[in-house]
Amino acid sequence: VAMETVSLEHQIQSVQRHIAFLKKEQMELLHDLHLEILRLQKHCSELTHDLEIKELEARQQDVLDRELEEKCRAMEAQLQEKEKDNLELRKELRHKETLVAALRSSLRTKERRFLEELKRRSHRVTIL
Repeated sequence: VAMETVSLEHQIQSVQRHIAFLKKEQMELLHDLHLEILRLQKHCSELTHDLEIKELEARQQDVLDRELEEKCRAMEAQLQEKEKDNLELRKELRHKETLVAALRSSLRTKERRFLEELKRRSHRVTIL
């Protein structure tokens, strides 16, 4: 019976050592898991922050894009207005060029008549 008691005590001590070892392993594993959870939470926070910044930048870019589109539309409207004005100015220029050509022709005709009249008078003066 004494031998069996010693053997049982050895078995109990062996089981207690295994339990202590398993508890220690479990504590280390829990500690490592806790550290990994903290690392993942930090990484998640960083990713969330990055995402928020990107969303903010995207919203700001959208605002800038809309402003540029509005400016482009305004500039295109101004360009169309200027093209319309240019067309009207060209028409007016062609009309005035036509008037200038007509006035030059009229002036040449009047000049020719004046010179002819001058010759006749000069000829009369010479005859007299």
